[in-house]
Amino acid sequence: MEFQPPNAVLSIVQSTLLIVGALFPIVNPLSSAPIFLNLTQGYSTQVRSELSRTIAINGFFLLIGSILIGTHILDFFGISLPVVQAAGGLVIISTGWSLLTERDDAPVRETGASMEDMAKRAFYPLTLPLTVGPGSISVAITLGANVPHGAALVRSFIASVLGSALIGLSIYLCYRSAERIARLLGDVAMSVISRLSSFILFCIGVQILWNGIKALLATQHLK
Repeated sequence: MEFQPPNAVLSIVQSTLLIVGALFPIVNPLSSAPIFLNLTQGYSTQVRSELSRTIAINGFFLLIGSILIGTHILDFFGISLPVVQAAGGLVIISTGWSLLTERDDAPVRETGASMEDMAKRAFYPLTLPLTVGPGSISVAITLGANVPHGAALVRSFIASVLGSALIGLSIYLCYRSAERIARLLGDVAMSVISRLSSFILFCIGVQILWNGIKALLATQHLK
């Protein structure tokens, strides 16, 4: 007799895969890892490992918060999702442009950064907008808006936690391994990858900004 998983477990697995499938291509820690290295020049391996863990935890809470209460927060402040996209796109454009135009011979940051400075950088800009940006947040909020009520709410909550945790784990693994990969590829290759990643980040910012503006213009036409 073939084993059939319980409907509740199957529903949780399907919802978890849906969340991971929707968020991972947008969070994309693989392409963000070279930028993470660029923004942490001069930091020791141990410090980068701590930052990777902190960024992963921050990313988890940002995603799970966006899924569970993102729509309520936006409604409370009277902010629409297109406005979040437009404003977040501007932030990403600014970050991508500054990284893209940074000189290769720029002075390396000192390793003696205080824990307070590291904690600030771990959230901004390393977590937001580099890792979990407005694109990821808007998708997470959209996923949360479709969360069912009633008996399925508990299953959706478990799936949201598991999905966000898997994304956080992927962030940690990619950022934690970034320095090792950089040593294997060499400085020249990493410099090229970093520039390409910065340009892609800039383009993502432009796309998110345009998506927000287009949605705002569409609402004006409907009025």
